[in-house]
Amino acid sequence: MSSSSTPPFEPMSSDKLEAFGVHHVTKGLGRIKGGIMAKGEGSYVVYEDGQRLLDFTCGIGVTSLGHVNPRVSQAAAEQCLKLVHSQCSISLHEPYLRLIERLLPIMPDPSLDSFFFWNSGSEAVEAAVKMARVFTGKQNIICVQGAYHGRTFGAMALTKSKTVYSQGFAPLMPGVFTMPFPYWHQSGFQPLTSTHTLTQHALYQLDLLLSQQTAPSDTAAIIIEPVLGEGGYVPAPSEFLQGLRERCDKHGIMLIVDEVQSGFGRTGNYFAIEESGVRPDILVTAKGLANGFPLSGVISRKEVTDKLKPGSMGGTYAGNAVSCAAAVAVADVFREENILANVQARSTELFSALNALKYDPNLRPHILDVRGRGLMVGVEFASPPRPSTPANMASRVAASCIEKGMLILTTSVYQVIRFIPPLNVSKADLAKGCQIFAEAVREVVKEG
Repeated sequence: MSSSSTPPFEPMSSDKLEAFGVHHVTKGLGRIKGGIMAKGEGSYVVYEDGQRLLDFTCGIGVTSLGHVNPRVSQAAAEQCLKLVHSQCSISLHEPYLRLIERLLPIMPDPSLDSFFFWNSGSEAVEAAVKMARVFTGKQNIICVQGAYHGRTFGAMALTKSKTVYSQGFAPLMPGVFTMPFPYWHQSGFQPLTSTHTLTQHALYQLDLLLSQQTAPSDTAAIIIEPVLGEGGYVPAPSEFLQGLRERCDKHGIMLIVDEVQSGFGRTGNYFAIEESGVRPDILVTAKGLANGFPLSGVISRKEVTDKLKPGSMGGTYAGNAVSCAAAVAVADVFREENILANVQARSTELFSALNALKYDPNLRPHILDVRGRGLMVGVEFASPPRPSTPANMASRVAASCIEKGMLILTTSVYQVIRFIPPLNVSKADLAKGCQIFAEAVREVVKEG
């Protein structure tokens, strides 16, 4: 048929579009809510049918400065009219270099001075593993129980939070070994077990791992999230992180710190690792880095990245100019609008509200833990067979929150809800979200 006889294209009506999407979008993607999201406005999202919901998911920790932040979106729009794509194997571009200029002063250690930008957290983890193997001349990688590092092939092998991410895709990348993380529930301890006890248990098991399963001479890196993400929003104790650093130094192992979700202000510091004083050999960041534009970063020491051969790193869209321009604006907003101070203030209010629920006599049997850092906060509910505890409490509370006008997510194999509001969320919107959550919890407990 000639092009002249091709019928004109007529877009589908909005009322039919969702059904069309459900049919044609792969079943491998899951969603927590039906409908079509039409636009974002700061801490809110609006659906095609007019529903306006408070968004405490931020696209899983991505739109940290709110949806369609005017300064970030303006910077991206202006860059679109200058240069959209300058492939990293062809030439440098200014936004890439301006972003390095902004990031260098806020690195958690001054040794981190060599940057590679990619598209996603998974890709950045893959690059970090490649680097660690080249830098050390060794193969094996140690990850922790409950970790999430991504769904691409190498990152998937390092992900230990849920089997859904790797089920049916074996054989996975070899050379991966798993150690415990100091989280009471995974380790079979009681909720009030001291962090020191949990840390000593995990480090003892790491020492055994290095003696029994992967010799230090075969081990390239240990990879760790300073706050477990998909594993339940569990902060790593400073003592544990310092113990990892000591063992890495002792054995010539690289420490990869995965701050894809916890980094860029989420925990009240630019990077969660700062609290421990631990130096990463390789730092991985993404998500909030560019407020919704696809961008990740892999940062290490120039003295070791100089060992890489030109061409061994790269990617068609790596360090895209528009994404980098957006990230430059994000860094400027953080600095000029005092975002970290807002995180710290709102965090105090969030913990106060959640702990009030935890210690409410009518709810106390059902809430095991309130934990986290900054505005990366988890609430863990009890599970049957505890008497009178509702089944599937986390997913039911999340569903009730959505019905009441707030998007919120569960996480981990346990009954955990995670709070990931925008880092510039207002005092009023945070209070509104806490009120919706409290109503949902009470409603589910009453239903039983």
